[in-house]
Amino acid sequence: MSMNSFGHLFRFTTWGESHGPALGATIDGCPPNVPLTPEMLQQWLDKRRPGQNKNMTQRNEPDAVKILSGVFEGKTTGTPIQLMIENTDQRSKDYGDIANTFRPGHADITYYQKYGNRDYRGGGRSSARETAARVAAGGIAREAIKALVPGLEIKGYMVAMGEMEIDRTRFDWDAIDKNDFWIPDSAAVQNWEDYLQDLRKAHDSVGAIVEIVARGVPAGIGAPIYGKLDTELAAAMMSINAVKGVEIGEGMNAARLKGSQNADEIFLGNDGAPVYSSNHAGGILGGISSGQDVVVRFAVKPTSSILTPRQSIRKDGSSAEVITKGRHDPCVGIRAVPVGEAMMACVILDHLLLHRGQIGVNQGIIG
Repeated sequence: MSMNSFGHLFRFTTWGESHGPALGATIDGCPPNVPLTPEMLQQWLDKRRPGQNKNMTQRNEPDAVKILSGVFEGKTTGTPIQLMIENTDQRSKDYGDIANTFRPGHADITYYQKYGNRDYRGGGRSSARETAARVAAGGIAREAIKALVPGLEIKGYMVAMGEMEIDRTRFDWDAIDKNDFWIPDSAAVQNWEDYLQDLRKAHDSVGAIVEIVARGVPAGIGAPIYGKLDTELAAAMMSINAVKGVEIGEGMNAARLKGSQNADEIFLGNDGAPVYSSNHAGGILGGISSGQDVVVRFAVKPTSSILTPRQSIRKDGSSAEVITKGRHDPCVGIRAVPVGEAMMACVILDHLLLHRGQIGVNQGIIG
């Protein structure tokens, strides 16, 4: 299996399976002398960790990350960084019934068609467990970003889950880290929880929409045509397990707007920097960051492993009824929030390094 790496100058390769002994990532291209300890990465892995509350899978993994190389005396050396996260709570027997049956809506059938084999224990590489390694890589990216652009902040949150949707008039940035759903509205949490628990009791699952915002991104990163910042972000988010759609800024809704509505008017601020009247562009114009907040949204499909019977086929072509046992998220969108943050961090760091290598300091002077 090829294509397990992502990025250009800052590049990571993930490895391992959902029910194997361990998984992890190899990071190449991290600048030297970035302060880095396992504890710095663990805070982000804890945000994604399963089994934390009743609204996610009850698989109980500590997701303790180990740094095996590339760090000396608490700082990166500029050499490849090897990360490892051991699996400790696998229950492979839960998947014995689907060893020869394909789960509807799952990658089981396409993996088998392509490779002629598949790891049916939790899906192997197609499992969302792979994203733990991405979150660890994103933690390294965040620490490197701190050194290059102090004050740059990346935050993700859910904006929709099935029939539930946030009220943006009540948007509270400080509420995001204080509830199980990472939603910016503390008053809505109970309704979201009741809705999800009803679905769980009905042996069903639901999809979600996650929004990731990067504040303090300097103008000028990204490149026209094939190296666009939004191209890279779209690829990064679409590579996350179960993601089926990505939007930048106004996204699909831009098709419903007039040009006079969609264009973000530009003024010169008191500090001599451009100021925009709105941010329909999501902080990116022509593939290059404008200095505004970079805004990305992605849609996550419902978990395909559910206890509701679904019709499918076996390897021999015979028909089968599938009921998936095991421990699964009723909404994978909840734990996709820190994954989206990690991918945003990796892309932004990669483009900061590319910009530094090609341009150095922005060449255009305004005013």
